Amino acid sequence: MVDFSLYLVTDSGSSLKDRDLLKVVDAALQGGVGVVQYRDKDNDTAVMVRTAKALHSLTRKYKVPLLINDRVDVAQAVGADGVHLGQDDLDLPCARKILGDRAIIGVTVSNADEAMKAVQDGANYLGIGTMFRTSTKTDTKAIIGTAGTKAILEALSTLDEPIITVAIGGINASNVQRVLYQSAADGKRLDGVAVVSAVMSAEYPKVAAVELGELISKPPPFAAPSLEATTTHAQEVDQLLQAVPAVVRQVVARKPLCHNMTNLVVQNFAANVALAVGGSPIMSNAGEEAQDLAKIGGSLVINMGSITQSGMANYLEALQAYNLEGGPVLLDPVGAGATQARRKGAKTLVDGGYFDVIKGNEGEIRTILGDEDVLQHGVDSGSSNLSSPERAKLVQALAMREKNVVLMTGAVDYLSDGKRTLKISNGHEYLGNITGSGCTVGTTIACMLAVQRRDKLLDVLSGVLVYELAAERASGRNDVKGPGTFVPALIDELHHISRLPEPELAELLVGAAKVAKVDVERSK
Repeated sequence: MVDFSLYLVTDSGSSLKDRDLLKVVDAALQGGVGVVQYRDKDNDTAVMVRTAKALHSLTRKYKVPLLINDRVDVAQAVGADGVHLGQDDLDLPCARKILGDRAIIGVTVSNADEAMKAVQDGANYLGIGTMFRTSTKTDTKAIIGTAGTKAILEALSTLDEPIITVAIGGINASNVQRVLYQSAADGKRLDGVAVVSAVMSAEYPKVAAVELGELISKPPPFAAPSLEATTTHAQEVDQLLQAVPAVVRQVVARKPLCHNMTNLVVQNFAANVALAVGGSPIMSNAGEEAQDLAKIGGSLVINMGSITQSGMANYLEALQAYNLEGGPVLLDPVGAGATQARRKGAKTLVDGGYFDVIKGNEGEIRTILGDEDVLQHGVDSGSSNLSSPERAKLVQALAMREKNVVLMTGAVDYLSDGKRTLKISNGHEYLGNITGSGCTVGTTIACMLAVQRRDKLLDVLSGVLVYELAAERASGRNDVKGPGTFVPALIDELHHISRLPEPELAELLVGAAKVAKVDVERSK
């Protein structure tokens, strides 16, 4: 039986770095590659046939199939085990007629219609992509990412007979676990990944293949704790509220690092909020610091306040560092729907790594989900015609797509992890009249994420309630006359609430928390 979990696609270009192709492939096979596809866009047919014969002789030693990219004639000439076809290549029925029933024939697909047609035509496996843009494949028609891959897998899950699937395009050791985790649909997961540069360009191809194989075999660090605890997550509102005080008090007791990559306007405010709830803030926008900071065991907030080329590079570097360590990361895509630059920036971030939580207003959440019609007025959400059930469906849809927790803030907040969806009606209008309230609720949530990683929806709920109840208490103080005097009072109340004994905080939540469960399925 063929092992498609680690599928190597060769490259005749710069990936080889003037090394011998056969030696690189041999090392990769020693490292555990289960399928080899020979791809050569540069050489003539005679050279391709000679190279393919040599490769076939090598792969047979390891009992691994050799497939030829595009060229059915070359596959037939050397007796290769099969071919891989693109959408613009010879059609599959003709290839099957030439190569016979025993040939392994795969087809590249980038949407559900192409996938279903390939299955109907008799494909043995599907290459789904392109996942991410790459230097080795410049003729990409569409970058589909994990969301597009998941949509294809959802369609394939309805088939009576399973079809083997591998993802391809820009996959390497830094993202392979996220690709497998986020793309999985109910009833259908990827069977493997196809890699090019991750092995072909590696200084030690065998080591690179072994490392990829190990990563493929286990869940990503950022998902492992929650995967272990899915059966014990509280389902009802009263159960969740009962669990909030312990999370809040853990922050005070442990003083977790809260790493904020945020704009200069709110840095001081965010640092004070983190201190008020018990966290230990560091305000650093330097991506190169993240590798060390991520090892401390805290959390990261990426606040997309300023869009610059260097800023985006720093965000991505930090995101990948925290993903590698399993540290929770919160994205605040500020003004994502306001300009094309911000739309592009938000998409780049979501494609660039895993976010445990995405927090934003309605316009920002709709933009992240792919709504091109959103037009935000700066950082404001913009107009909305969505009903309450529609807003609940919106956050649930994004949470299901990204396999994370989504918080949509507003007069009423909506929170979902894809399975549980809540609406929260706490807070005060002054929060909308000060700069940085949305940013600092993200900081509060991040402090909760740092101490309790088994139920991230509980963390977000804890952060939102602490922040919004503090706002309600602050607004009612005699010394608060308006937004200007509200901010210091808010920080005071965050400090006070966070340090209440657990029974007193539980009592406050019972009397003041306005949280309701939303049955999204029933409201459809």
